[in-house]
Amino acid sequence: MGALGVVGYGLGVIGAGIGIGLAASGVAQGMARQPEVQGRLFTVFILGSAFVEALALIGFVVSLIVK
Repeated sequence: MGALGVVGYGLGVIGAGIGIGLAASGVAQGMARQPEVQGRLFTVFILGSAFVEALALIGFVVSLIVK
């Protein structure tokens, strides 16, 4: 059961990495198209990244609890 939790956590981290990468790509494209909204885009990106990382940390805690 412990090894399965580690695999699940690994998949969760991969998902979080892909999510943050896609978000960063969207913010970069948005800044390139409309530089005047850079501050708002960056704020939304930071908040979104924090939520995605929080989900990854929840996955880590759940994998420890399931052990």
